[in-house]
Amino acid sequence: MATKKTTRTTRAQTELAGATISEFDGVRYLHLGTDWVQGAMRIRSPRKLELEYIQRMMAWLLFRPSDALGQGHAVQLGLGAGALTRFAHQVLRWRTTVVEINPSVIDANRLWFHLPADDALLQVLHTDAAAWVQDDAHLQTVDALSVDLYDHDAAAPVLDDEAFYAACRSLLAPGGLMAVNLFGRDASFERSAARVAAVFGADQVWQLAPTKEGNTILIAGRDVVPPDRETMLARVAVIEERFGLKAGKWVKMVRTWPG
Repeated sequence: MATKKTTRTTRAQTELAGATISEFDGVRYLHLGTDWVQGAMRIRSPRKLELEYIQRMMAWLLFRPSDALGQGHAVQLGLGAGALTRFAHQVLRWRTTVVEINPSVIDANRLWFHLPADDALLQVLHTDAAAWVQDDAHLQTVDALSVDLYDHDAAAPVLDDEAFYAACRSLLAPGGLMAVNLFGRDASFERSAARVAAVFGADQVWQLAPTKEGNTILIAGRDVVPPDRETMLARVAVIEERFGLKAGKWVKMVRTWPG
């Protein structure tokens, strides 16, 4: 979920219940029957991370050693318009698992958002994230976990208690990282961040500045060694060169929680 966006477009209703599509100025948006944007893709550059908050969800890269970026297991809880999935699968070239409860979102991604068929590196699961994170088969198997779980109303995260975040932490391998999309200009952000900190430890939680729409990305690590500024700047250079992300912007806005 990104932000509420009113466009001067004709929204095209797919034949799939729940998912709706709009296009404006070369960008295709995913909705769930409302004006709230659930994700976006620039049609001529499908691997580009179009939305600002989605770009910032990749800030976990700053906390992972550069020599460990060649491989890993990325999991997305909530597919959205598939931006993080396409990036993890096609740019990072990591093993990528997606957990999405809404079948119409998966089908819309296959039809409209360049989501490829499952292969040796990609698995898209139609299942409930609440159940998936509780499965012991996934313990300590994930290096990068992205959590973006909102319904069509986009009022607050669908899963947002300490038990859920504890299950998320249990998924992470040592040194693993979780990125969560929250509303930073709402009282719910402090409640959510406090729950994450209670599970991960306050010294393992960082936040980025809110986007203009109010999205604030929270990063939490499992036994992560925070990099000093020199190390982080060296990682910025690698991230920008290898993946084309504007990681230098993240360094200026990332800070320990509470900020």
